[in-house]
Amino acid sequence: MKITFAVNNQGFLENQHFGEAENFAIYEFSENELSLTQILPNPRKYGIEETEHGLKSKALQIISILKEKDVNILVSKQFGKNISIINQHFIPVIIHEENTEQVKEILCKNILWLKDELKNRKSDFMLFRIKTGVLKSIVNK
Repeated sequence: MKITFAVNNQGFLENQHFGEAENFAIYEFSENELSLTQILPNPRKYGIEETEHGLKSKALQIISILKEKDVNILVSKQFGKNISIINQHFIPVIIHEENTEQVKEILCKNILWLKDELKNRKSDFMLFRIKTGVLKSIVNK
C-alpha cells in the first residue's frame, strides 16, 4: 500500500488543497509502519495556469503521475472540487495534523479502515476524515 502526503518544502502538510502542494511525499506501508520512498515535486504547482484554481486538467495530470507510482491513498488537510475525480482512483484522507511524523502515527493506528476500503472498493472511494476518530463519508459528484 502506498500513501502520498501533500507537503510543503519543509515536509509539513499545509492548509491547502492536495493539488496545491509543493511536493508529494510517497510512503509505503509495510510491517505496520510507513517508510518514505520518494519526494516528488508537484509538476503542476507552478506554470502557465498557476493562477487558475481547481483545473480538471491539473487533477488528471497529478492522478496520472501518482497512478504510475502505484499510489492508493492521498492525504491532505484539504481537497478541492476535483475530489470527485480523485476518489475514482485513490482513497482521499483529510487529516488535521501538519507534522508528518504525527500523521504517520495516526494513519498507522487507523490503517485497518483504509485497508478495508481498498479491499471492498475498486473506485468511488469514500472520503476519510481523521481527527480524534474516523469519519467516512460519500464524495458528492
